[in-house]
Amino acid sequence: MHILILAVEKQLKICGFKRNVDVLVLYLAGQGLRSIPSLSRFHRLRYLWINNNKIEDLTFLINNYCLTELYLNNNELTDVSGALKHLCALQILLLHNNQLKKLGKTVKELKGMISLQTLNLFHNPLAQDPDYRLYVIYSLPSVQLLDRKSVTQRERESALHLYNRERSCVMQSIAFGKRVNTPLGTTVGSSRCTQPARRLMMPSGCEFGNHTNRVPFENPEDAILLRAMTRSLTEFSSVDWNKVATCQERQLGNKAEEPHEKLTVQFR
Repeated sequence: MHILILAVEKQLKICGFKRNVDVLVLYLAGQGLRSIPSLSRFHRLRYLWINNNKIEDLTFLINNYCLTELYLNNNELTDVSGALKHLCALQILLLHNNQLKKLGKTVKELKGMISLQTLNLFHNPLAQDPDYRLYVIYSLPSVQLLDRKSVTQRERESALHLYNRERSCVMQSIAFGKRVNTPLGTTVGSSRCTQPARRLMMPSGCEFGNHTNRVPFENPEDAILLRAMTRSLTEFSSVDWNKVATCQERQLGNKAEEPHEKLTVQFR
């Protein structure tokens, strides 16, 4: 405790802070600390280095909601449950070189960090899980840099396919602003979601273009196929406006009203 107090006072003196509310940065790395009392008096703290110590728990962070960068690497942490989930503003979190064992519990604790962009978990027992990287990428979609390696679009697609296969098939099958040539009875989806050819089984009363009928499909893949086909339909209509009377002509009756001819062409 005495070592911590001296370290904190030293930092405040170096940075010229006179009030606790002014403390935005605190550097306590490499002090041989085993535990830290509450840092709640520094409620505006944003940057905290406590790496290269012997810290075993993080309960001292319970009231530091403003943290955006937290360096916890090279400590003796075995569990972070209940200690980090309130840090919604966190953008950088380094937890490598600890003793974190439970991947599911650790990732669950970080799910509320919607701004988290940089995360290190390597050199922890949990990183030995065969699907560790893809699981973290799927569970924490905001992370851009994981274990000092950029997260690629291909990794995101693989993670989605592995942990949410149904949604992956939907995203690969529906034309989001793109043309999809998917005739009835053909295979739908990518090579990872291929299926044998089959007929579209539509519920009774459901018709193409009928957006008011919301009868559910027995097989979700039938809905995917129907959506893909309707989204790939393009329609153009043309009217000869020279034959349409203007507002003034209609009022004066100078031009005989003729039946309107509308030409509509559909492309699939």
